[in-house]
Parts: sequence; C-alpha cells; structure tokens
Amino acid sequence: MRYFWTFFWTFLLIQMVSYVVSSMQGGTYNFMLSTTIAIVAAVFIFITAALLPTPETTEEH
Repeated sequence: MRYFWTFFWTFLLIQMVSYVVSSMQGGTYNFMLSTTIAIVAAVFIFITAALLPTPETTEEH
C-alpha cells in the first residue's frame, strides 16, 4: 500500500509542478511528459528508500 500512496502523491505533485512551471514560462502543459517524469521520480524514490539503512532499535529496560 505504501507504494501506491507514494506513486499517487508523486504523480499529483509532479503534475502540479509541471502545470505551474509551464504556465509561468508561457508554454503548453504536456500530460504525458509529466507522467513520465512522475514515474521516473517514483522509481527513484523507491530505490532510494530501499538503499537507505533502517535504524536498529534497541530495547532498553
């Protein structure tokens, strides 16, 4: 489920940023380019999360 939500929010935020930046530059909004960038960003996030070490928890009494 965490993969779904990560992709969902990445998709929405990249679409929003793409729309705003294209509007500020006077260009046209390209949905497919934004979707491609969102997929690449989500994969990058998944890989980065997999490579980061998880902190070890120690039980102290």
